[in-house]
Amino acid sequence: MNNTSIIILAAGFGTRMKSSKAKVLFEICGEPMIIHILKKAYEISDDVSVVLNHQFDEIKDVILSKFKNTKIYKQDIKNYPGTAGALKDIKFNKEKTLILCGDMPLIKIDELKKLILTNADITLSVFEAKDPTGYGRVININGEIQKIVEEKDATEEEKLVRSSNAGCYCFKSEVLKQILPKISNKNTQNEYYLTDSIKIAKNMNLSCLAIEVNEDNFMGINDKFALSKAEEIMQDEIKEALMKQGVLMRLPKTIYIDSRAKFEGECAIEENASIIGDSYIKNSIIKSSTIIEYSYIENSDIGPLAHIRPKCEIKDTHIGNFVELKNAKVNGIKAGHLSYLGDCEIQSGTNVGCGTITCNYDGKNKYKTIIGKNVFIGSDTQFVAPVVIEDDVIIGAGSTITKDVKKGSLAISRAKQINKDEFYYKFFKDENVNK
Repeated sequence: MNNTSIIILAAGFGTRMKSSKAKVLFEICGEPMIIHILKKAYEISDDVSVVLNHQFDEIKDVILSKFKNTKIYKQDIKNYPGTAGALKDIKFNKEKTLILCGDMPLIKIDELKKLILTNADITLSVFEAKDPTGYGRVININGEIQKIVEEKDATEEEKLVRSSNAGCYCFKSEVLKQILPKISNKNTQNEYYLTDSIKIAKNMNLSCLAIEVNEDNFMGINDKFALSKAEEIMQDEIKEALMKQGVLMRLPKTIYIDSRAKFEGECAIEENASIIGDSYIKNSIIKSSTIIEYSYIENSDIGPLAHIRPKCEIKDTHIGNFVELKNAKVNGIKAGHLSYLGDCEIQSGTNVGCGTITCNYDGKNKYKTIIGKNVFIGSDTQFVAPVVIEDDVIIGAGSTITKDVKKGSLAISRAKQINKDEFYYKFFKDENVNK
């Protein structure tokens, strides 16, 4: 598609989202919707532009952090509002120009290619809407496209038309250059509508072709309910692809998987699990109600009810229920239950007893705990970082370890136990008398 430029229109205020956050920055399956669209755009063309206005700097920064070659334009909303106004002063560099909307994260590359691979002067995307409310109506006479009417300008008869404008167009660039100056703002909104290009093209005896597309794929996200529906659709697509790839899922409708997550080998995910961020899971089992965030898991079983926070690297390891890891690198260990392992490295053969925690934060700074091979950690142990535990060490249950421990040692840190005979009866003397 080296003959095609792509322009993404994302200058709207998104008022129906009822949020101070820009609409195109709302996330779907882990990434802003504008990023989903840009990923698809760059699979088609290397010449991609985005038109912004509302929260210009915030959106620009997000886009350029992922796609640094994207051209960014700012629409003059005051003087040139509307979808055609967004195209003023943009350079059309290639033979064709594909125009997309910034709130359509579900669009599919194969359908976009259908818009491009025609000989028509203008190709537009159309679907038969289940409920056309809110869409521009595509008016046909004897099979010929005559015009697109925005709902606010439509007659009652035109509002009954179900043939709806999906919002994406492909123009021959020379045609677009000729049409844009002819578009006026004489309508109820006083805006420059790109939809008017169809009627103008017909008056110029130019060819206009409609391409039928899937309504769900061209869903525009206008409010948070539509956002939830789009995420549900994308989740189904992600999980279907992974299951066909070989990932086993139990009750997949209850599972959340980020669009950036990757799986390799034989993996299983149980109900209510969440895989967040660009996590990588290889030959592992993620058990019920476990959360994995931005981490690497290999040849391990995690959970149930475990929380793997960002920057963890876990290999050949058993992590049990109610165990939390953060920025932890563990290899060949067992941590069965009720432990917090943060900012640490733990080597193979080590057994982490119930209630073990790494005390990694002093209120100002984070510190690291290093634990070697074949360390047996008794229950209810606290490691006060920074601390190094060498190989082949036993830590007595109930210990608070504040100093490094040498290889082969036993470390115990407990207060001396004191037993006072008959103390129970002395303590409860008055209560026993009253009874």
